[in-house]
Amino acid sequence: MTAAPADFARARSEFITIDTPRVEDGAAIWRIARDSKVLDLNSSYSYLLWCRDFAATSVVARDETGSPVAFVTGYIRPDRPETLVVWQVAVDHGQRGTGLAAKLLDALTSRVAAEQGLAWVETTITPDNTASDRLFTSYARRHDVALEQEVLFDGGLFPEGSHLPEVLYRIGPFHA
Repeated sequence: MTAAPADFARARSEFITIDTPRVEDGAAIWRIARDSKVLDLNSSYSYLLWCRDFAATSVVARDETGSPVAFVTGYIRPDRPETLVVWQVAVDHGQRGTGLAAKLLDALTSRVAAEQGLAWVETTITPDNTASDRLFTSYARRHDVALEQEVLFDGGLFPEGSHLPEVLYRIGPFHA
């Protein structure tokens, strides 16, 4: 008898821990973002800063050796302190299909809600990123809150010219 794909996914996720990122994780997070082939890759320096300055609003998943295998980065909007902006979500190729991105997003929003309150989650997604669309649409359904979408930045605003528009996903409100 052979194991089903779901059994393999479950076995892989049993050894994962969810943690706050540390500066030492910056290089691994940069590599995961680079290897995703879909995220806008920031400089390695920015991931180091992110792990230092925005650790309270970010999470990392670690494998059994303690190495990062996935992450969610976010920040609190300065003009809307009840809003968490999710900046990037990425999962290492070997961990995809396990539901890890959803677990990380749930863990992050639960932590932010408990520590400082949370009414809204925002993110931007390009129309061709179906994985992110599914992640945030299912997140809104799981938490029984509304999801609104509108173009935040038209593609013509980007200097590289052929950029797709960035669609704002606004999820909430969450009630305490």
